[in-house]
Amino acid sequence: MSALFDLTTVWALILAFAVLMYVVMDGFDLGIGILFPFYTPGAERDQAMNAIAPVWDGNETWLVLGGGGLLAAFPLAYAIILPATYPLIMAMLLGLVFRGVAFEFRWRDPAHRAFWDLAFTGGSLVAALSQGVILGALLQGVHVEGRAYAGGWLDWLSPYSLLTGLGVVCGYALLGACWLAGKIEGSGAERAFGHARLAAWATFAAMGAVSLATPFLAAPYYQRWFAMPTLLYLSPVPVVTGLAALFLLRGLAQRRSGQAFALALVLFLLGMIGLGVSMWPHVVPPSITIWQAAAPVRSQEFMLVGVLLIMPLILAYTGWTYWVFRGKVGEHGYH
Repeated sequence: MSALFDLTTVWALILAFAVLMYVVMDGFDLGIGILFPFYTPGAERDQAMNAIAPVWDGNETWLVLGGGGLLAAFPLAYAIILPATYPLIMAMLLGLVFRGVAFEFRWRDPAHRAFWDLAFTGGSLVAALSQGVILGALLQGVHVEGRAYAGGWLDWLSPYSLLTGLGVVCGYALLGACWLAGKIEGSGAERAFGHARLAAWATFAAMGAVSLATPFLAAPYYQRWFAMPTLLYLSPVPVVTGLAALFLLRGLAQRRSGQAFALALVLFLLGMIGLGVSMWPHVVPPSITIWQAAAPVRSQEFMLVGVLLIMPLILAYTGWTYWVFRGKVGEHGYH
């Protein structure tokens, strides 16, 4: 049991890291898609698209790793979460498909560029909103009977899940605006700083609303955050979040796009820590823990070898790509 506990926890941390990397990598380019209509057709939109052209498809590697890892390491959770969120997952995948097709055809079919711009924005918005609603659907609890999903087709739909969906959209928009502020030039950069300030306040409001609502979803959540002594251990989280928000606004005011982007990522990290603290040790709240959902120990050991070989390669390739395409995009993209 001890070995299972240790290995299962390692796999939970691996999947959490994959989700965090996906949010970091794909969050800002989904955010650029969400903000795309607010940039003028022509040079501004071309620069915005070129700012993610070398990296956008590779960013989704982490989504594949997270989904595949969930199936392999926690098959019971996979078998419950998918039926509980099928409409959302289908919407997310279709949004990502539309977005990817629009990204390519925008350059190859200039006669219909307005349509592809709309598809790019719509796909980005649908994908981001779906991811946020999936998060809310898990946090509010999934009806399980006999190790299977026993809820309805629309159990995921609630004011809380819509709130988390809106929060993810605002957060991705913040990441996208901060990224553009540091990558493009001219009027587009000034517009990006303005978008970042608006998105920052929207993100703060959404984070505050979700933070206030989550403890009241279930008694264990409330006890986790407000009972002693855990209250003392967790009290630094909102304090650090407030400081990160303050310095983010300061960085935007001083036109420090890199600082603002880094602090936006810190906000996402702190938000994930807070939600993880609420859910732990459940992978399907309120009834399935990570140990109940885990694959056999030998399967986890076998898969861990592959992950330890592949993940450093993914990290190295990702780091090299971002290093090569560092700096400003310019009006004509990278050359």
